[in-house]
Amino acid sequence: MIGLILITMILALPAAGWMKKEVKSDRAAHRSALDPIIMVPGSSATQNRFDSLVKIINHDSVHSHSLIKVTVERNNKLRISGKLLSHDHRPFMVIAFADNADGYQPVQRQAAWMNLAVNQLEKIYGFNRFSGIGHSNGGLIWTLYLEKYFDQNRFSIDRLMTIGTPYNFKERNLNKKTNILKELINGRKKIPKHLIVYSINGSINYSTDGLVAAESVAAGKYVFQGQVAHYTRITVTGDNTEHSDLPQNRQIIKLIEQNVLRTQKPQLERK
Repeated sequence: MIGLILITMILALPAAGWMKKEVKSDRAAHRSALDPIIMVPGSSATQNRFDSLVKIINHDSVHSHSLIKVTVERNNKLRISGKLLSHDHRPFMVIAFADNADGYQPVQRQAAWMNLAVNQLEKIYGFNRFSGIGHSNGGLIWTLYLEKYFDQNRFSIDRLMTIGTPYNFKERNLNKKTNILKELINGRKKIPKHLIVYSINGSINYSTDGLVAAESVAAGKYVFQGQVAHYTRITVTGDNTEHSDLPQNRQIIKLIEQNVLRTQKPQLERK
């Protein structure tokens, strides 16, 4: 009897692995036509944070992209506005939070709220894939979401762009890793290996965008490098490179158009 149980368990192991591969293969073969770009603003920013960005992109595009906005309230209820335009396969969806405070614990809560919002949006619009953009702490929220809540058997994500994201908060010394950076490093194996990541930082004086230090943005390499398919760091200089201006920066919008909205080979990594 014991031998029979052991044989059954041994046979079940490869079967379980086969089923897991089949689920992933089935999901890949049935990728939804709808492929939204989900954007998350930073601390103190609202669902309107990316209005100018979308307006500029729509001005540059032959076909307009929809803009759907979600605000997650403190009681977990969602306020959703906007309309999915006909024949639009690449809509923009913004997930913001009524409690948009800065800090380690607020960012943790916001990542959990993001999970609620993504699940609800999926139920409404029926997509199973997306790309992501996060400005400032929005990039931290995105990374925490991928490590703690993202279900690779349910969704796929192709590209993530973080803009001015302080992976080490205000700490410039990369030898002094903050709690958020330590957590992201510890959970990095949960990030999809096929993901293409772009990490953008603005530079008004070659060391900061006026709020976030270049060293803190660069700390993202400890999270993504060697884990994802491609990790590219890009520094943007010139006009509108202060932290709050980055989502409207024309260079960054061009990077979004080239590397998130369009399918093409990723740029070479820039140090």
